[in-house]
Amino acid sequence: MATSGQSASQAKQLQFAPMNSALDVGFWHRLSRKKLEEYKLDDSPKPINGYYYNGDPDGLPSRTSLDFNSFDEPIQCPPHCFPSHGTLLNFNTMDAFKSCDKKAELEKIAALIWTDITSGAALKDPSLLSRFLLLTFADLKKYHFVFWFAFPALCSIDSINVSKTQHLNQCFSEEQIQSLQESYDAIADQRKGLAYFLVQKQDDLLVVFPLSDWDLLPDKTQVMLGFCDPCTLDQYPGWPLRNFLALAAYHWSDELQNVQVLCLRDRTREGVRTTDHSLVLDIHLPSMKELHECPKCVGWEKNQKNKMAPRKVDLSASMDPTRLAESSVDLNLKLMRWRLLPSLDLDKVAQTKCLLLGSGTLGCNVARCLMGWGVRTITLVDNSTVSYSNPVRQSLFEFEDSLEGGKPKAQAAAERLKKIFPGMQATGLSLSIPMPGHAVGSSEDVLKQTREDVAKLEELIDAHDVVFLLMDTRESRWLPTVIGGSKRKLVMNAALGFDTYMVVRHGMKPPKEGAVHDTASTSDDGAACSSACDDPLPLSPKSPSFLCIPGDKLGCYFCNDVVAPGDSTKDRTLDQQCTVSRPGLSMVAAALVVELLVSLLQHPKGGYAPADTSAKDDHLTTSLISPLGLVPHQIRGFLSRYHSLLPSSMAFNMCTACSPIVLERYETEGFEFLLRAFNEPHYLEDLTGLTKLHADTENCDVLDFSDDESITSQ
Repeated sequence: MATSGQSASQAKQLQFAPMNSALDVGFWHRLSRKKLEEYKLDDSPKPINGYYYNGDPDGLPSRTSLDFNSFDEPIQCPPHCFPSHGTLLNFNTMDAFKSCDKKAELEKIAALIWTDITSGAALKDPSLLSRFLLLTFADLKKYHFVFWFAFPALCSIDSINVSKTQHLNQCFSEEQIQSLQESYDAIADQRKGLAYFLVQKQDDLLVVFPLSDWDLLPDKTQVMLGFCDPCTLDQYPGWPLRNFLALAAYHWSDELQNVQVLCLRDRTREGVRTTDHSLVLDIHLPSMKELHECPKCVGWEKNQKNKMAPRKVDLSASMDPTRLAESSVDLNLKLMRWRLLPSLDLDKVAQTKCLLLGSGTLGCNVARCLMGWGVRTITLVDNSTVSYSNPVRQSLFEFEDSLEGGKPKAQAAAERLKKIFPGMQATGLSLSIPMPGHAVGSSEDVLKQTREDVAKLEELIDAHDVVFLLMDTRESRWLPTVIGGSKRKLVMNAALGFDTYMVVRHGMKPPKEGAVHDTASTSDDGAACSSACDDPLPLSPKSPSFLCIPGDKLGCYFCNDVVAPGDSTKDRTLDQQCTVSRPGLSMVAAALVVELLVSLLQHPKGGYAPADTSAKDDHLTTSLISPLGLVPHQIRGFLSRYHSLLPSSMAFNMCTACSPIVLERYETEGFEFLLRAFNEPHYLEDLTGLTKLHADTENCDVLDFSDDESITSQ
């Protein structure tokens, strides 16, 4: 409604209460997740949402709130709240945050507001007048956040003067105020909130209209501008009015040179609704309709010291440590994928369940390396306890673990993994693995225990995706090799000498007909691979004499043996019974066996990947299928020369662990077959044909020369 003009001496420049930001902890949680899982290194502008409330009691500042839902569309506002459309710029470094052209970024948002005003879009959707800009830098290692808000407000060409400021109940009767509330509620319910509106007196009642109804109103000189005011100050309106006045000055300044503005403050006190404290301003509205470019804007928020500078928040103490760890421990892996290997499938690694047979020097280091790659399910198996000599070499133990006879190794290692990272699903089990050459005997109790040990090992291997053989003795690796081969599991082997090591992945037998296997042993389309190469034994194009061995034809740890595994501790001195090796060797071998596993998991054929080798330096020029590089069959290292080789070998059809006859007998006879292998020293050699092979070799003539040849045997 138009007001009578006031003299310049009576009028004063209209001032506005600034908007403040209020960021819930949930917002930072969600931003952290978005950064890690979606934004990554993308620092382009992102849309977010906030809201402000106009029902606060006296003393609270105007504030735009952001919470966990601020990243969602459509905007979800609590009751009596009004949306703000935001733009998020999350920088990757603090330097980028500091060097950002903040003036230019603010002007971009102001230009959006001006475009919405001049195009008429803001008349249809007045919430477009309430925009904000948020600059952030998130240190996700420490959970320190730096941020700076701006609430862009367009400045009028001429100052806006206010001649009178009154409360609503000083201007209108109780009946008129009641009609205003009822009319506003009716319109707001239809539009799910109404931050800006028009008011006109009709039949001595106040009626509310949306901005888009301007052209339908009679006698526009009697129109009042209304907005829901988040401010609680007694003499000043809130920040959202600034852009509303810019819209009115552009579209309606001819009819509304002198106009009343209703700052509606809708509160509830002791269950009773009241708007008495709402303000009515009599102002002079300058014209902006001839303005052809975006006017100057202001709006940067001041910090706690009332300085024009960003704010900082440290949430490391208030956020749950376990949740912090879960987000932080994988940061290096995510950075690796963002910056170097976009095709890296981290979920596949994280979901791989690993069984570690052996919790000593190799077992501890393998477990730590698996954790670093994001593996979260690890089961450790061992039947020994922590001794005084262990903690200095075995990285998951401390001196206290060796006291009073020592803690069981597997359990102590699993507990330490969970202390390092509470999100680990780590389990430790004490279990003896029956071995060839170590006779079980015929005692009923011993047989029962052996049967239970075998059944438990079968259950464990069946429940995991990958089996690591990390034990001290050769013969202790035989039974898990047989079971792993039968169940088509990835079996990874690491063994140490004094200054040598061998890492080998066992060849995976072709899938059984009708069997279903996980993605570690299947091709990209999910179909099981019977062969890693199209040609069963294709020649390498770069090395005509070298055969490319498919994953299902690779040998196991025992394939190069021509004798069955036996008791390697019998008649041995202490230094011969214990694995005596250079201290750094286990770390090298443990790292390599884990890296080989991860490379296999990233290969499209998984465990059926063909073997890469170092033959004639092919590994320097060959095309890499796995994003992490080569996937060899074996890695043999010589620490004294700091040298390694990548040999490969085919499965031996007389192997005592993975040959078809051994797997067939295990699958058909079960424990009875195993019992004979444990108790009868030559049973496996007889079964596989090694005994006959030895006899044939001894009886054959190595050289057979004709009578006229002059070469004689030495």
